[in-house]
Amino acid sequence: ASEGKDGASAAENTPPRVPQGKMGEQSSAFYSAGQFFFEYLVVVSLKKMPDGHYEPKIAYQFPKRENLLKGQKEEEERLLQAIPLFCFPDGNNWAPVTEFTSETFSFVLTNVDGSRKIGYCRRLLPSGRGVRLPEVFCIISCLGCFGLFSKILDEVEKRRQISMAVIYPFMQGLRESPFPAPGKTVTIKSFIPESGTELIELTRPVDAHLEHVEFQALLQRLNPHLILHIFASAMLERRLIFLAEELSVLSQCIHAVAALLYPFTWAHTYIPVVPECLLDTVCCPTPFMVGIQRRHLERVLEQPMEEALIVDLCEGKIIRAVGDEEEILPRKLQSEMLVSLNKHNNNNNVHTLEQVNTLVSEAFVLFFVRLVGHYGSHIKWGRSGSGSFQERPFCKAVASKSCRRLLKKFVKTNMFSLFIEEAEKSRIPQEGNG
Repeated sequence: ASEGKDGASAAENTPPRVPQGKMGEQSSAFYSAGQFFFEYLVVVSLKKMPDGHYEPKIAYQFPKRENLLKGQKEEEERLLQAIPLFCFPDGNNWAPVTEFTSETFSFVLTNVDGSRKIGYCRRLLPSGRGVRLPEVFCIISCLGCFGLFSKILDEVEKRRQISMAVIYPFMQGLRESPFPAPGKTVTIKSFIPESGTELIELTRPVDAHLEHVEFQALLQRLNPHLILHIFASAMLERRLIFLAEELSVLSQCIHAVAALLYPFTWAHTYIPVVPECLLDTVCCPTPFMVGIQRRHLERVLEQPMEEALIVDLCEGKIIRAVGDEEEILPRKLQSEMLVSLNKHNNNNNVHTLEQVNTLVSEAFVLFFVRLVGHYGSHIKWGRSGSGSFQERPFCKAVASKSCRRLLKKFVKTNMFSLFIEEAEKSRIPQEGNG
């Protein structure tokens, strides 16, 4: 099977063969404006096998890459083997249909060197008569920018209903356009037979860390109380499994949970939709955040699994918990966050998606500011300009017992260590540090 060849054992503690990943939108920090919008557009269709099953195969890849060096060629082959699996993660039980509601979802693949690629997918039924099979248009990019790529996929879908041939000039135009800086717009000219030349404006949001996120998706499915239990579990880097039938729901909700951790980054196995053949990921002893289609619940529960939080997004409830979720967050901070979340959850307040994103994100950022905002004054700077973080005085500086208890656990997490490593490198003059 090809699932093992995605070059994805990024960290030693990761089970091999599982594409690892961190927050998709974090990548946008590493890619400045002027980059390519995307690396590939791949069309994945279902091919009937001799046993009557359908298997996803790449039907088309744009651009075709010539003159690749040996290492690049191997990496490209690994990538192209992993993609079909993630475009049709729901197994091989397909049958031709006359109607299919198109859906949008995404996945993250991590290369051996730790660099990440995001696959933005639109699964749709090609226009035509009679029964036919859905196909997936997947754009592979290093850039985390979900809203922008959804808009590009809208254009692809519109053209697909006319003819495949109309898609490529549009994608070529996109490939020749520079990726805009945050808040900026790029205009792409596109010709469609019978409707003439269109101008398509693609705007990149100002706030990069919310580019990949729809908190609304989470608020619609889970009450604020449960969201805080999930956040607390993620903060302590536990195992989290989300269940839903629709790929788009899993994909949106998991991106939203990971984004609640900002300015920290989930640094472990992260698979918004686990392909059926990788379901044994849930036996993995290290932390993970994964989405599984609800029809596989029985299989998941049968696996020998370490403690995990299992969240059913269809029913809006937690199916399995460790048991201490209520006690992790300090009471006072928890009730402040509940007030904020309930405010945005109140139907009398009609907020746009962007407003909801900003309001929810602010509540969680404020929580981190209260808990760890004093970290800067506990970095000791040496003469050479390198810093070293003083963990004990940092924890002791917190007066509240419950905050201190949480802090002692949080400083041991991978995400806090990575955050502090960055802070020790970049000296920003802090008050009181001569």
